[in-house]
Amino acid sequence: MIHAWHRDVWARLMATSARRAHAILLAGLPGQGKRVFAEAYAAHLLCASPAADGLACGSCSGCRLRLSGNHPDLRRLVPEAEQADAAESTSSSKSKPSQQIVIDQVRQLREQLTVTGHQSGERVVIIDPAEAMNGNTANALLKLLEEPPEHTVFVLVSSAPRRLLPTIRSRCQQWDFARPDADAALGWLNETTGAADASLLALTGGMPLATAQLAATDGAAMRKRFVDDIGRIGRKDPLMLAGDWEAWLRSKEAVAAEFDLSRLVDWMLRWTWDLCATLLGGQARYFPDCQAQFDRCSAGADRAVMLDCYNALVQIRRVVKHPLNPRLLIEDMLLRYARAVSRPGGRS
Repeated sequence: MIHAWHRDVWARLMATSARRAHAILLAGLPGQGKRVFAEAYAAHLLCASPAADGLACGSCSGCRLRLSGNHPDLRRLVPEAEQADAAESTSSSKSKPSQQIVIDQVRQLREQLTVTGHQSGERVVIIDPAEAMNGNTANALLKLLEEPPEHTVFVLVSSAPRRLLPTIRSRCQQWDFARPDADAALGWLNETTGAADASLLALTGGMPLATAQLAATDGAAMRKRFVDDIGRIGRKDPLMLAGDWEAWLRSKEAVAAEFDLSRLVDWMLRWTWDLCATLLGGQARYFPDCQAQFDRCSAGADRAVMLDCYNALVQIRRVVKHPLNPRLLIEDMLLRYARAVSRPGGRS
């Protein structure tokens, strides 16, 4: 299966089957279904009788093995922490599973690829997300890409392709995934979830799968509280709001909704992006229904200080998954924002 907004990329990929690359890179923003596409391509390669459009038949021996989760020629490299069964982790460490794809996984893969494929057919390796490889892992994979085993196709999936080694990118045929059309995304959301929340779709940057996940975890309620709270900056002490937000992140509602510090920082960054866009004469992208609020807020905001605030939030997002004091991080974030929106001189 592939999503409707990927059909054009799929058709072009199928048209290259006669000169198939040994490694492809699926690149695009997160939340639009690149992993689904990668699995569909793997299914195509492992299928004995693909349909006219290239999709796997679903009934041949290869498809049955794949659907059972036991196909010997399909390998997946994902971060240890994302593996379905922690007991199957390739790491011998008793510590918490790594958020990275570690070098031992590539070493094990190299050994597995020395064995002839099932029924001498194609072998497929999906690496997702490819940017989760650390430096040692990436260099180990590079050696495989430089001298690829016969009848083996590597499928790398990445939401941040620039973080990959240039030498890895150069050995892959890159396929870029554009932002899905809003109407197509809303239509899909209506069909699959029974509701299409345009405000949540905007918040995810137009990514339908991310929107569906957000809607399923009560994202609308989380978004409403965020907008209400951030709108009180100027009337409420930022330090008090930081305390409220710290308690909010620990609440049963936030935990059930998977609303954590990382997501809070991301939303704060997107809110600030919209305000910066307004200050520069543009329109809100992530919170378009709050445009009137951005217009009012921009009247008292200092453009340079707001841009500095945005850049600081970018840096905060890069370290938010590291061990940090959540309260101090939230305080820093809100104090920077409060200074930017309450400058006496207004725009500069």
